[in-house]
Amino acid sequence: MIDKEPKPEGRPPFFYGYIVVVAAVCIMIVSFGTRNSYGIFFKPMSAEFDWSRAITSGAFSISAVMEGLLGIVMGGLTDKFGPRLVMTVSGILLGAGYILMSQIHAAWHLYLVYGVVIGIGLGGMFVPLMSTVARWFVRRRTVMTGAVISGQSIGALIIPPMTQNLITTLEWRATSMILGGMVLIVIIVAALFLRRDPAKMYLTPYGEGKQEENRPSSRIPEFTFKQALFTRQLWLFFFMLVCYGFCAFSILVHIVPHSTDIDISATSAASLLSIFGGASIVGMVVLGSSADRIGNKRVIVTGFILLSAALFWLVPASNLWMLYLFAAVFGFAYGGVSCAESPLVAELFGLGSHGLIFGLLGLGFTIGAAVGPFLTGYIFDTTESYRLAFLISGALSIVALVLAILLKPIKGEKLPVPEVAS
Repeated sequence: MIDKEPKPEGRPPFFYGYIVVVAAVCIMIVSFGTRNSYGIFFKPMSAEFDWSRAITSGAFSISAVMEGLLGIVMGGLTDKFGPRLVMTVSGILLGAGYILMSQIHAAWHLYLVYGVVIGIGLGGMFVPLMSTVARWFVRRRTVMTGAVISGQSIGALIIPPMTQNLITTLEWRATSMILGGMVLIVIIVAALFLRRDPAKMYLTPYGEGKQEENRPSSRIPEFTFKQALFTRQLWLFFFMLVCYGFCAFSILVHIVPHSTDIDISATSAASLLSIFGGASIVGMVVLGSSADRIGNKRVIVTGFILLSAALFWLVPASNLWMLYLFAAVFGFAYGGVSCAESPLVAELFGLGSHGLIFGLLGLGFTIGAAVGPFLTGYIFDTTESYRLAFLISGALSIVALVLAILLKPIKGEKLPVPEVAS
């Protein structure tokens, strides 16, 4: 499974990086489409076991923590061994986790299976795929990153409604088994087409050389992981993503139960995730394609402005059209921010330790994604309302906006950053 260097056989008739992107999109569709469906399992499981929303949210929070911690490890393993091995093992864990979830009968079962097993499996998805795509493209890096992340949104369009229909027809245990089988097959097959970087196939990254020719002042320093740890930019980025993860997953986990609480039908509530997914794709295309002109930082700043507006709109939203508008703006902003993260890491720190650095930053996102849904559920349990929780998310989105504005490129004259003794 470890990437091996094939013998050169001449220039291929097409750029293999596009196959890598297609394989990565397929993996993102099933892995994150199923994750975004957790809110649909929320009420059926809570009703069967009489769990509070904080207890049911807790499993997602543990999963997010595991995803973040393992993202660092998996990013480093991808730097060393390539994405095929990492993706295959992670896919087996993720698929097995959903199959095992159909057998739970206690809260600790859910926490072990969804929190730990599925969390570890998810840890091998986002960071390795983003790091791999960054190595294949210099020009069009943000667009290709957005194309891969659009797999999340395509998954959100397809899998939550499918999950809702399956639960209605077969109940939640059989649905979990079906999702697990789908995840296993798609990820293992798609992983076969992944390669760590173009050098393994005697190719060069798409647009290498032309980028420097067109933008001579944008030469990127190559930071080691230790060097990056001592930069202000890394920690501004880290805490920006903590806020982002809190906002994003507080909503994705709780928007369906919130909607049904205000007398929206379960089918219409699930459709909000589909609107979110479709709008995310539009955001990735529109904002991602703008990144080469306006820069990845401006894309992220624009995204947080829209995200903040959407979250404060959600607080008084009380009928379906208002929720649809929220989902559209929120999804558009989410798509723009998400597609610019990995390319901005490459711009700031280079590609030498991209997997490890992006993995650490991903931990920031998943810390927020762990705390947000649990705290949101706890606030609902104690106040019987999501109002305060949504206000907190809106405030944190503004904090993230300020941190994004403060995030500036590392000037070449400040290099080299001193190496820290091992």
